[in-house]
Amino acid sequence: MTGIQEEKETGRLEAFSDGVFAIAITLLVLEIKAPSHESVQQHGLAHLLAALWPSYLAFFTSFITILVMWVNHHHIFTLIRRSDHAFLYLNGLLLFLVTFVPFPTSLLAEFLLDPDGKVAANLYTGTFLAISFAFNLLWRYAAKGKRLLAAGAKREEVDQISKLGRTGFPLYLAAFGASFVSESASIGICLLLALYFALRGWPIKT
Repeated sequence: MTGIQEEKETGRLEAFSDGVFAIAITLLVLEIKAPSHESVQQHGLAHLLAALWPSYLAFFTSFITILVMWVNHHHIFTLIRRSDHAFLYLNGLLLFLVTFVPFPTSLLAEFLLDPDGKVAANLYTGTFLAISFAFNLLWRYAAKGKRLLAAGAKREEVDQISKLGRTGFPLYLAAFGASFVSESASIGICLLLALYFALRGWPIKT
């Protein structure tokens, strides 16, 4: 297989992945429901819009998290030049979990203040925990022995991504554990983790 063919194959995989990320991140906003006219007449629009804060929180946290995932996914593909059968399915597993995010997001928005809010937070944080595992698995498969990496991939960048992968899973495990104690704390941890990986994920400049 020539370099041009390898690049074309990887490009198609990236384009497909970008489309899935775009759909998942777009579906999030559909979970913010406009108040009905009857409710507005009874309580006022401003009051009802303010009462939607769990929806805003869930939307913002999920949007930022998926955005950071997409950025890091794009980043690792600057180092990956080849793919194989197993890698395609591992990437598919990651995308499968990403497309699931709108569902726990809608549950969290609906039931955050409900007595069953912990169940919604369990599923929400558990989904991100599974995504963290899948992302790390995808990268480890590609990077092991430089199996799918470009010949010129810098060791510093490879090590940085591997370190972030090792860090992500235990941190999201902590968020999942926190969801059994406090829904708000677990969501706060997820938001902080998204910001953390956004800052730590900058490519190394040489």
